[in-house]
Amino acid sequence: MGRYSGKNAVITGGGSGIGLAIAELLVDGGARVMITGRSQTTLDAARERLGKNAVAVRGDVAALSDLDALADRVKGELGTVDALFVNAGIATLTPFETTTEEAYDELFAINVKGAYFTVQKLAPLLSTGAGVVLTTSVANVVGLPETSVYAAGKAALRSMARSFSRELLSREIRVNAVSPGPIDTGVLENAMTKEAAEEFKAQMVADNPMRRFGTPDEIAGAAAFLAFEATYTAGAELVVDGGTTQL
Repeated sequence: MGRYSGKNAVITGGGSGIGLAIAELLVDGGARVMITGRSQTTLDAARERLGKNAVAVRGDVAALSDLDALADRVKGELGTVDALFVNAGIATLTPFETTTEEAYDELFAINVKGAYFTVQKLAPLLSTGAGVVLTTSVANVVGLPETSVYAAGKAALRSMARSFSRELLSREIRVNAVSPGPIDTGVLENAMTKEAAEEFKAQMVADNPMRRFGTPDEIAGAAAFLAFEATYTAGAELVVDGGTTQL
């Protein structure tokens, strides 16, 4: 019997990066996992990597119709959910002076509205004692350049961890957040030029007390802890950042 045998989990943004690392950890421990994402190609690759205990569902968390469809799939294939990882998000860098309304709206639609309604739509399917984990970011407590919109959205998620917990504790459902620092997921290379990404990463490493980036696996372990082991913790944010915001 694995550590998570008999457990059902849903992970939004589970096709790559931190979400995929969480899925791998849980599947390896015996859980049945449903992952979501917008790219069918990415999901297909993740599904093949995860094996028969994983189900991949394409959908956009910013579209409530897709979330309704996800809830139907979860109900039909998993029944109830023991852990919900609200991880889907984008990390577009937008300099304050040139941020457009379109960029602002896209970031908030995915990172904030998507998270809010993911929890709302799936809450009826959460089992008694279930854990919900929101992925925030150290950007919600420190001022980083070109992240004003992104950071504001992550700060909103930090607030949701508290308010959702208060609303769901009557069902013994705990809501917490995991706050990654600099994690090497490849997302920076998608958000900027290769040269800019290398420069940004070098500065982040130089500023980090541990002098390195974290790994998706390190975030996955923290997220799983919040979902399953932290049974007397609610509304908290677990920071996993190599000491960046603490030292």
